[in-house]
Amino acid sequence: MAASKEPDSLSCSICLDILKIPVTLHCGHSYCMECVNGYWDQEDRCGVYSCPQCRHTYIPRPVLNKNTVLADLAGKMSQEEEEQQQQQQKQQPTPPVKVEVDPVDVECDVCTANLKLKAVKSCLVCLASFCATHLQPHYVSAAFKKHKLVEVSASIQEKICSKHDKLLEVYCRSDGQCICLLCVMDEHKGHDTVSAAAERKEKQKLFGKKKQKYQQGIQEKQKQLRQLRQKMKALQCSGAAALDQNEKAYTEIVQMADKRRCTVRELIRVQETAAVSRAEALVDRLEKDIFELRKREDELKQLSLTEDHIHFLQSCQSIFDCPEPDGLSDFDILLHTPFDFVTKAISILRDKMENMARDIAEISQTFQPDPDPETRQEFSLYSCRLSLDPNTAFENLLLSEGNSRVTWIKKAQRYPYHPDRFTKYDQVLCTEGLCGVYYWEVEWRGPRVEVAVCYKGAGLDESGFGYTDQSWCISLSNVGCTFWHSGIKTKVSTHCSSTVGVYLNHKAGSLSFYSVSDSGQMMVLHRVHTTFSQPLYPGFMVCRGASAKVMSSK
Repeated sequence: MAASKEPDSLSCSICLDILKIPVTLHCGHSYCMECVNGYWDQEDRCGVYSCPQCRHTYIPRPVLNKNTVLADLAGKMSQEEEEQQQQQQKQQPTPPVKVEVDPVDVECDVCTANLKLKAVKSCLVCLASFCATHLQPHYVSAAFKKHKLVEVSASIQEKICSKHDKLLEVYCRSDGQCICLLCVMDEHKGHDTVSAAAERKEKQKLFGKKKQKYQQGIQEKQKQLRQLRQKMKALQCSGAAALDQNEKAYTEIVQMADKRRCTVRELIRVQETAAVSRAEALVDRLEKDIFELRKREDELKQLSLTEDHIHFLQSCQSIFDCPEPDGLSDFDILLHTPFDFVTKAISILRDKMENMARDIAEISQTFQPDPDPETRQEFSLYSCRLSLDPNTAFENLLLSEGNSRVTWIKKAQRYPYHPDRFTKYDQVLCTEGLCGVYYWEVEWRGPRVEVAVCYKGAGLDESGFGYTDQSWCISLSNVGCTFWHSGIKTKVSTHCSSTVGVYLNHKAGSLSFYSVSDSGQMMVLHRVHTTFSQPLYPGFMVCRGASAKVMSSK
């Protein structure tokens, strides 16, 4: 390129090369006839034509005539440059080395197809990204003085109005969206509109309250975590004390109760382990909640620092849509373990040796495994937040609302290649693999949605959810629901509401699907008892016209 060598008057600011068939607009700026016609062809749908440099508008489209004076000068300049290039080629016969652009970098929009350089800046007026070489005219030419350069962005088209191909500079408060200046005079005429900077300033005032909520949530979760750990310690001490008393009492009656002693000891261990397991699940949840809140706080901080108003406004709504930190309503539910009665029962046995066998049998019967939770409040103790994995989503599935909602759309998404992506079935997995005790809810709409759990890499792209022995799936539709596993279909007689609850106790091998009514009533759809050997990943199949949203319990 000769953009840095010839005078500005002989170079085209669109292609950055010497003018070819130069034409001069009424505003005084000159371009290649082909370049400016191509630029105006993109503005045909607006009916307003502008100078690419000063944005002076023309209605109707001007008739372009060749500027013979500039054509002669440009011809001489082109000939001189060609002679100079030939001379340089003689002195440096070695061909230039092609510069590769890393896949994660943004390519320069001006570089030729066979030699793409990395872009270093994006221009909000040119609506393009430039490498260091092609960016020079923006620094040295007065024509680009009013152009606004920003950090290079791969999503610069997101800042362009899809209707007018103009820069999004205004925020419409009436419709809650970013628009261009032509939109203000068109479909948003008479609406409450302000500049993007002004709206950002107003919205950023709300960040203080949001940040305070996050900090309060972190403090509350940390407090609950400390209390829960104290309860766990007390629980373990209580279990140890019960074991000690059990050993002392049975030492006195070892000849008569030796067979029962080991049984009671094992039952206490099982009860303690089960209680600690539930407590560990709650600890894990609190730690994840704290991590998630810290992550949101960091995202809020990073978004507050960005200079890109449009990116700020387009991203801040997801911040406001994030749920407020929720507290555990009564997290010591199901944690109480009645170890004290063991001492009382053993004292009775000491006084009533003749009834020892009967009384010990009663003790054994009291140590039964805790049943699954029954109320929505009890289930909420094991509530978890899940996020859909974009790397697994089928091409017709659109993820939204912070990767919590999946919707089937007709237009295929341009997802990059990933070995975990579903290519045959309209399915998507969550990013989290679950091994503890968890509960989550799914809100579904449309003709048919499948809610499933599976092992990752279980050959699901070939067979789909429920058709292997490594996936469990409940199919929901307007006409009823069915359960699928290993290709076996089981009809579910219970009517399913628009909200489905899923309870997983991985260690116990328990998996249950519930219909959750608007009033919070839980009705069992199907229950599975098996042995899980790997982490389970929640997944969804969404057919045409349907959607599903994964939620933590209320």
